[in-house]
Order: sequence, then structure tokens, then C-alpha cells
Amino acid sequence: MLNRHILLIVSGGIAAYKALELVRRLRERGASVTPVMTRAAAQFVTPLSLSALAGVRVHTDLWDLTAEAEMGHIQLSRVADLIVVAPATADLMARAAQGRADDLASTLLLATDTPVLMAPAMNVRMWTHPATTRNLATLRADGIRFVGPDEGDMACGEYGPGRMAEVPAILTAIDAQFAAPRLRGLHALVTSGPTHEPIDPVRYIANRSSGAQGTAIAAALHRLGARVTFVTGPATTPPPPGPAVIRVETAAEMHAAVKAALPADIAVFAAAVADWRIANAASSKMKKGAGRPELSLTQNPDILADIAGMTEGRPSLVVGFAAETDDVLANARAKLARKGCDWIVANDVSPATGIMGGAENAVTLVTSDGAEDWPRASKEAVADRLAHRIAEALARDTAR
Repeated sequence: MLNRHILLIVSGGIAAYKALELVRRLRERGASVTPVMTRAAAQFVTPLSLSALAGVRVHTDLWDLTAEAEMGHIQLSRVADLIVVAPATADLMARAAQGRADDLASTLLLATDTPVLMAPAMNVRMWTHPATTRNLATLRADGIRFVGPDEGDMACGEYGPGRMAEVPAILTAIDAQFAAPRLRGLHALVTSGPTHEPIDPVRYIANRSSGAQGTAIAAALHRLGARVTFVTGPATTPPPPGPAVIRVETAAEMHAAVKAALPADIAVFAAAVADWRIANAASSKMKKGAGRPELSLTQNPDILADIAGMTEGRPSLVVGFAAETDDVLANARAKLARKGCDWIVANDVSPATGIMGGAENAVTLVTSDGAEDWPRASKEAVADRLAHRIAEALARDTAR
């Protein structure tokens, strides 16, 4: 982090006190920090405290005539290597998602093409509110990265997700932003989303996959420098910017697209592919008056097993997913052996978990060396962790 310039935006929440420790730690690592405070942030920490730790003045006002004579708000956002918003309140996230510029902080976020990392902090009900969920999705689609929030006790007395990530976690996320691309020159193939298997021209068999986890994995691998081919079924989550996108509907189409995308160095099969399709799909809409239809099922191609079992041109690392509702670890281990892949990412998708179609995931990474439980986190955080593990594994293989 030596000689990096970080623009730190502190918005108004009780977690603002953590910004003081964050500034101190950043400067210890050799970074320079320019602090910006919203008016509400000054109700929790003083500009004098933040200025003393940063060693520079704190910017608070969009209408600072001295700075604005040189378009200071534009310069502030352009000279930084990274903009960190900690804490990021529900209000500031909402204004950023809407593209508003009604104070210095929101104007800086709108007037920049510098990477932005946000550390949300808010009441649990605010974090889980549909409006915040929509704003979060918009900001992520705009390329903004997030760290946290954590789950735990809150100042208001409630418990749940919404606590700002601790300073070490924020520092790790900042380090990741500055990390050199570790997968440059490698081709990663990622599948995502559900498949739709036609019953007739207007009906189909499907599942509840949103494609969010596969999308996050493709984006994470792309950030690490890989050339990513993203094969997606009809997901509700839009594909990430950067990877080459191939859209498919059925399992057979996905299988063909995967084969056509080879060779690849990395293959991550996160798609929830239908195991079965209708063998006798109707060419016109079935009518109720015609009686109860007899649907004959036939098995779809096993994409994961097909690629993992290749004798020539097999990707160096093949990762499968196991979405289970019971005996998660036992089923994942059995799938690892049965499919012949290198890793299985297993998760419990029972309705009570809210994982299928939700914003978070709790996974177990199963390999030939054993099983590793990862804590519940956003699907983006799970994707980042998986991408870095992939990079580490390939680096070890190269070094041998």
C-alpha cells in the first residue's frame, strides 16, 4: 500500500469511530489519506480528530470557495488511487445509487472513474429492506466493491447483519484492490444461472437459481486478470462487465457452449443445470381440454462430469457446485468422487437458509485434502475468496 493515495469518505453513523483507526492503519502502511466527512459524520467524530490522524485537512463542504476555484471536488476524486466509503450509510448508498450530487461526498462518487470500495453500516432492518437491496444491486452493477457488513450486536440493541466490517477486514479488501492480477494470461470458463427445459412453447421446467453466485465468480476471476467466458442460463442477475457472455436456455445449449469455449485453464460450474428435460416437449401450447399430459423425462448431459473426465485438453482446475438440502457434506464428497472434478463448493439451499436466490451464501469447500467451512457472507465475498484460492492453487502447481 506504499505511496497509494486513498480518498476516505466518512458518512454519518455510529461506526464512524472506526474510521479513525482505519486512517491510522493506512498511514502505518505507507498510504496517504485524504478524508471527506458528511455533515452527519461530524456528529460522531470531529473533523479535528480525523485531520490529526490523516495529517491533512478534512474536506466537508461542496461550497468551499477556495477549493472550488480549481474545481476541487473533481480533483479530489481524480487524484486518488482508491475511494473508500467507511462507514457507508443507507442514505449515502441510496444517493450514490440514484446518481445524486447534493453534497461533497455524493458529488465525489458521481464525478469519478476511480475504483470505489464501500463498507456498509446500518440497522439490520435498514440493511435487509428492499430499497437497500435494490440500491446495493445497482451499485454492484456499477462496479462498486463492498466489504461487509458483519453480523452481530448493534448499538441500537438489535442483532443481525449491518455492523461495519472491522478495520483488518477493510484493510484486506483494500489490499485486494491493489493486488497485481494473478491470473493474467489464463482463460477461465464459468457457468451460471438456471436452465429452462421446455414443456411446450410457453412452459418450462426450471429452478430458483438467480445466477448471482456465478456472476460474482466471473467478476472476481476477471478482476484477477483472467480472460473469462461466462456461459449463463436465463438468470435474473445481469452478467458482469468484462467477461465474454454467452447466453443459453437449456442444458443441452449450455453443454454445447461450454465445449465450444474450450480450451480453458479454469472451469467453474456454478450453474444450476436441470438434471432432466422433457423428451416429448410439445410444439404448440398444451390445452387443458386435451386431458392430463403425459410428460416423459430424459436425462440431460452431465456437463461437470464430461469436462472433468476429459483425457485431453482438460482444464487444470475444475470446480463444481453442490446445492443440497440435507447431508450437505456427505453428498458433496460423493459428488466430488462421482464427477471426477478437483473441488466441490457445497451449500445448504434449504428454504430456511434464504441462499437460493438470496444475496448471501455459506459454503464448504470440499477437496481431496478435506473440507473447509467458510462463514456466511455476501456472494461477492465468497466469489473473491474462491477466486483467490484458485489463483493460489494454480500458482502452487506452476511452482512444482
